[in-house]
Amino acid sequence: MLNPSIRRVLVTGGAGFIGGAVVRRLLRDTQVDVFNLDKLGYASDLSGLQTLQTEQLQRHHLLQVDLADLEATDAAVHRADPDLILHLAAESHVDRSIDGPEAFLSSNVTGTFALLQAARSHWLTLSGERKDLFRFQHISTDEVFGSLGDEGRFSETTPYDPRSPYSASKAASDHLVQAWHHTYGLPVVLTNCSNNYGPWQFPEKLIPVVILKAIAGDPIPLYGDGKNVRDWLFVEDHVDALLLVAAKGKPGRSYCVGGSIGDGSASERTNREVVEAICSILDRLRPSGAPHAQLIRRVDDRPGHDRRYAINPGRIHSELGWQPSHDFVQGLEVTVQWYLDHLQWCKDVRQKAGYTGERIGLQK
Repeated sequence: MLNPSIRRVLVTGGAGFIGGAVVRRLLRDTQVDVFNLDKLGYASDLSGLQTLQTEQLQRHHLLQVDLADLEATDAAVHRADPDLILHLAAESHVDRSIDGPEAFLSSNVTGTFALLQAARSHWLTLSGERKDLFRFQHISTDEVFGSLGDEGRFSETTPYDPRSPYSASKAASDHLVQAWHHTYGLPVVLTNCSNNYGPWQFPEKLIPVVILKAIAGDPIPLYGDGKNVRDWLFVEDHVDALLLVAAKGKPGRSYCVGGSIGDGSASERTNREVVEAICSILDRLRPSGAPHAQLIRRVDDRPGHDRRYAINPGRIHSELGWQPSHDFVQGLEVTVQWYLDHLQWCKDVRQKAGYTGERIGLQK
């Protein structure tokens, strides 16, 4: 866990899926004050905080700020006075980046620049142990590396080759973070993760979309031939990795975080395999709709759809001792059950966002 001298943590994007999991873990398992900087966009949600105790919530401080606003971001960092910054705020849905890339450049590129400037200004005011311990941790994606063939896995030395507006914006943010380290000496660490899944994910991504379509008896869309491969990482395992990197990661170093250790086969699945696995779980938990797989329908593929992602997490395993606690079968079971237990939440957040489950990202 974190160094006991770390008392104040700034989490950007703490009302999002991964950021929210980080915020809840910090409040539940440590005594730090958490400053949650979030612009509260369409996918933001703070309902997960209701699972915490009153004493824990007293250490949560919401800062509603758009990172692209340089002055507001600087003021927020000054107010938080952090010992650690965990930068998770980002527009993250590839399909939405195809329809509207401007928001991704604003949030992921300009927002990261603004945060780096504010963080550097803050870091320069620190002294002694606080300055030595300070870290800026940037959380990114494996999508910056492009698309793999049938063999191989991404690692920290893989050249960048982003293919979508989303991945290009994240690649740009990664380069900015590294540049602020090499040019200004800002103590940064980076992580690049594979596809996250689990409770509290806004229902526009593959796994929650399939669950909700299936239980409603609606057609389940399967992009293209369904053979695109992703490496799946349970969100709580990702939080474990992020906090370990925050505690032990070497400044200037990056760490790839994937769902498996070894040859990678345990966490890699084609999209069809993921959809069919969800249907199989639902056949058991909701037998009245079985077989749910009969709802699967092939649809036109996403423009520029990367064929395969897979991560080699050897560095974080060998240097820091991390490995995931959930295999894909376990994590998916937990996730499907959670969504079945939180159908009203799904309805509420979609309604708030003005999203009804329609397909997006078809512009060419």
